[in-house]
Amino acid sequence: MGTMTSDLATDLIMAAVALSALAIISLVALRGWRDWIQLKREELAAGHGAAQDPTVPHAGSRIEIADLKERLRKLEAIAAGVDL
Repeated sequence: MGTMTSDLATDLIMAAVALSALAIISLVALRGWRDWIQLKREELAAGHGAAQDPTVPHAGSRIEIADLKERLRKLEAIAAGVDL
């Protein structure tokens, strides 16, 4: 009977240690996630607040313009009957 109690106690201790380790890892990951989100918020805020030359389009705008030009080129090719 002593062996069964010892095995049960060992199993309970191991389960408690594993649960504690999981809780600690989860809390550390959550803290890291929150810090990363805060960093991204600060980066976005810094990007919007920076003085920018109004003649130079924003990088996102340049990407959108390039995408629109590519779509227009494809539509013109379709209209002309060219197979892409």
